[in-house]
Amino acid sequence: MTVRIAIAGAGNVGRSIAQELIGNGHEVMLIERHPRQLCPERVPEARWVLADACELSSLEEADLAGCDVVVAATGDDKANLVVSLLAKTEFAVPRVVARVNRAENEWLFTEQWGVDVAVSKPRLMAALVEEAVTVGDLVRLMTFRQGEANLVEITLPKDAPYEGQPVRSVPMPRDAALVAILRGKRVVVPTPDDPLEAGDELIFVCTSEVEDQVRAVVLGDRGLPPLG
Repeated sequence: MTVRIAIAGAGNVGRSIAQELIGNGHEVMLIERHPRQLCPERVPEARWVLADACELSSLEEADLAGCDVVVAATGDDKANLVVSLLAKTEFAVPRVVARVNRAENEWLFTEQWGVDVAVSKPRLMAALVEEAVTVGDLVRLMTFRQGEANLVEITLPKDAPYEGQPVRSVPMPRDAALVAILRGKRVVVPTPDDPLEAGDELIFVCTSEVEDQVRAVVLGDRGLPPLG
């Protein structure tokens, strides 16, 4: 299925996102207000628009209403909030993803500003560092729907309760799903018969309320909070 995506901001971040999405078969429009950043030769498959994405008239001319997703990817948090709000309230774009440049502004990127998913580079980088060095604990990678659901990771330690057992034997709590297993260089889409191995990076989507339950199920006694 081809998705029509508009990206506000054609800097390094915006262009990288565009190239990835185009490579996945999607239709991408890059909106950039600085002429010096307008470099169609860098992403020739994208539609390039020289315009201010914070101006309603510019977005109307770009036909933002015809987009399935808008990505606010500029280096200015204020601009990303304005783009998100206009995309959602004026053009009814179904999905709005916004880049958070400064961690202290993250609290602003909510549904009230039209943001469905906020991606904070500092938080994401910190999570990736934790994910790389942490075995036997739950690491939150990303938050969806203003904190209602999270993407979390647990690296399975040796001698965990379900090591060597099939996925179907793991009693997952309600509102939690194992969506992927990273095993070496492989990405495994888990089936009920796939066995879990020590060192597997287990990727879950779950609500915040059941994170502790997921940790306890997967890690056993290791996943219990410390006493007192």
